[in-house]
Amino acid sequence: MLDGRPAPGTGVGRKGLKNNALGTFSSVAMGLASTGPAYSLAATLGIIVAGVGLQAPIVTMLAFIPMLFVAYAFRELNASNADCGTTFTWATRAFGPRTGWMGGWGLIVANIIVMANLAAIAAAYGFRLVGLDGLADNRLCTTLAGIVWIAVLTAVCYVGIEVSAAVQRWLLCLEVAMLVLFAVAALVRVYTDPPATAIHVAASWFNPFEVPSVRALTAGLLAGVFIYWGWDTSFSVNEETVDSARIPGRAAVMSTVLLLIMYALVSTSAQAFAGVGTSGVGLGNTHNSDDVLSGLGAAVFGSHGTGLLLSRLLILMVLTSALASAETTILPLARTVFSMAVHKALPSRLARVHRRFLTPTWGTLGMGAASLVLFVLLSSLSHNVLADSIDSVGLAIAFQYGVTGFACVWHYRKVLTRSARNLVFRGVLPGLGGLMMASLFLCAAFVVYADPEYGTTAVDLPLIGRTGGVTVLGLGALLIGLLLMPMVTRGHSVALKLQRSMLPRRLPRHAAVDSASRYLPADSGSGVGGDWYDVIPLSGTRVGLVVGDVLGHGLRAAATMGRLRTGVRVLARLDLSPDEVLSRLADLFEQTAHEGAAGPDPDHPKPHADPVLSVSCLYAVYEPFSGKCSVARAGEQVLAVVQPHTGAVDYPELPAGPPLGTAGLPYQSTELDLLPGSLVALFTDGLLQSADDRDAGLARLSRLLADGGASLEALCDRAVTTLLPGAVDVDATLLMVRTRLLDRNQYAEWAVVPDPAAVATVRTAVSKQLGDWGLGDLAFTTELIVSELVTNAIRYVGGPIQVRLIRDRALICEVSDTGHTSPNLRHAASDDEGGRGLFIIAQMTNHWGTRYTRTGKTIWTEQGLQQNNGP
Repeated sequence: MLDGRPAPGTGVGRKGLKNNALGTFSSVAMGLASTGPAYSLAATLGIIVAGVGLQAPIVTMLAFIPMLFVAYAFRELNASNADCGTTFTWATRAFGPRTGWMGGWGLIVANIIVMANLAAIAAAYGFRLVGLDGLADNRLCTTLAGIVWIAVLTAVCYVGIEVSAAVQRWLLCLEVAMLVLFAVAALVRVYTDPPATAIHVAASWFNPFEVPSVRALTAGLLAGVFIYWGWDTSFSVNEETVDSARIPGRAAVMSTVLLLIMYALVSTSAQAFAGVGTSGVGLGNTHNSDDVLSGLGAAVFGSHGTGLLLSRLLILMVLTSALASAETTILPLARTVFSMAVHKALPSRLARVHRRFLTPTWGTLGMGAASLVLFVLLSSLSHNVLADSIDSVGLAIAFQYGVTGFACVWHYRKVLTRSARNLVFRGVLPGLGGLMMASLFLCAAFVVYADPEYGTTAVDLPLIGRTGGVTVLGLGALLIGLLLMPMVTRGHSVALKLQRSMLPRRLPRHAAVDSASRYLPADSGSGVGGDWYDVIPLSGTRVGLVVGDVLGHGLRAAATMGRLRTGVRVLARLDLSPDEVLSRLADLFEQTAHEGAAGPDPDHPKPHADPVLSVSCLYAVYEPFSGKCSVARAGEQVLAVVQPHTGAVDYPELPAGPPLGTAGLPYQSTELDLLPGSLVALFTDGLLQSADDRDAGLARLSRLLADGGASLEALCDRAVTTLLPGAVDVDATLLMVRTRLLDRNQYAEWAVVPDPAAVATVRTAVSKQLGDWGLGDLAFTTELIVSELVTNAIRYVGGPIQVRLIRDRALICEVSDTGHTSPNLRHAASDDEGGRGLFIIAQMTNHWGTRYTRTGKTIWTEQGLQQNNGP
């Protein structure tokens, strides 16, 4: 029963896979078994010998070097982000979704092609094991048997990771034991009862400078890369491994070292026993190049009695090696596809997890079916195409590993100089591994494999001419991924473009604060989220500061963020208090969420609406006359305040408020007293994501902010570099402001008694002040505004009245009283005696409005200044 559920999220243990199912030994077994040591040696040792002759042992050992370097890249990246998508996830974080997609596609291509070849090997060896050599050479029989093997192994992988691990442990023990027995028996025969082909081990075998040419060395190294390929399965099952950030890295390094020892021993002993001749059991015999161990088994062990049994066990070993490698090929293939689907790089159906087995449902079955289709296709074409396809896997392997090496260097580029360990293991070794793999890829694709004489097939390409089939197959498979890439990455690009278009391009200059900001979108394919920030100019030179975070990723989160940011700006311009802004914003969000979830019939919501669950937001209003800052929050967001003289960092306790879209207590504002020059930092939780926990992240941020004397831009850069040294999993936003009080020369205030005679007095004072500021051309209109507003306050309110003029980028006039009713603007009829005051004011000013305070209300107006009258 294909009972699945969508993967609940991203990250270790949160995709729905089974946690802590594998230990260190199982992880090492997975890495070793995936390489298929016996199968790999049987299939490639003859090819290496054909290219480099007696230097085959050193070439197999040299291929270990770039593999070890790349293994360190995998280890360091896994420590930062243990994601089963491996190369896809890490390259996306480092270079963006396009490179990440190609890295994941390279892994998919290599695994599917290898699955087809492993099925053919398993089918042929299965027949040979029972003495049916004729059927082993029959294409139809091997195809049918290969189909059965793929189906069986897919089923084993489907029913659980623990079953797969148990099978791998037993198969690997048999394989290693037989390889060691074979190597020891061969060496004993060489020095005690040597066959005619035997040659003694010589130091020249381990001298790479004895290789005939660079081209031969490249071909040999690429074949050597293939025999080491597969240890990264330890990372593909990282989310199902105990201590997933560390154990896979240790297992991978241990696997590569063990493979080096095993390959050096077997290649040396096989060459010493069989020689490199082109006839008989010689490793240079082209008739045995695709399987050198079958013939050597009978020669080493004999064909009677115990020898016959051991030779049969050697064939069984190659069979089990191919089966183990095939099974552990399905595992990383399914989990890579699963992770790509979770990150929206592939259809979401592939992100489903079986409820009982906790394995990727469609990722496993789908990739098993894809391998089966390719196997049947290649088998139906010709044996030559199938043979060349296995060589083409080397190109996909080199491409994938090269991308991972470079991704490690770029991911950790900002921390490489912090320690010698960082420089070596996160920079030098992964960088060298990436360069080696890139060099092998380019040389093989365009020189060695492109030669029409290489391999068994060649293709006439337009404008290029006759080209080796291995290059055509390898580059063609990667080119398919390149053609699919725009369709896959389009959603991420559109979401990122939408997100950035909705954020402020630059923060406005303001009399109350200096400001700087940083926004880092998440680097995963679905990573564009709903973080936003804003600095909103308000009436009376006040300023609104906002940072928010929409839970979710992709276009829906970005669109929701855009609506909420617009809503905040509109509500803020109404001069509402922070708690009122959040209350009305919550209403807007709930209405938007309800409309988004509704289908054509309002009573039946969409079944897959994928609604945004909640929004956190912090909104503050700073007033530069008194230095008071009113703050309210929805969610768990905090803000940091740095004292200007002592550098002490404080996180003021704010009234709790539920996230938008979540029921809870009403929002509540609190008031902070900020000294001039105070540094205020507003941020989303994404800024602290690399810390072990929230408290540790806040402590690191405090140490950074303590140096409050630096410029805001420098502080922002330092915070991002230190707190987020690499790529990020979720959006991160940081808004920093440094407060100011208005200079006393920028404003003037008058207390007005509620007496009609006082109107003339205040008009005179206003006219004089404008003259002192050099704004005499605005005296007439300003006097008219003051006269009308003060007269209304005396007539309808009474009580204390205050008049304030502010000279900023506009001339602001404020009249405050103790009333709580706002005057209404109306169009007076021609025979009305009154009602024209506010209408006239609206015509003479750029903006006007009303804001309420604890003691009453303030009516304000703004008039534009000429350019030469600016402050």
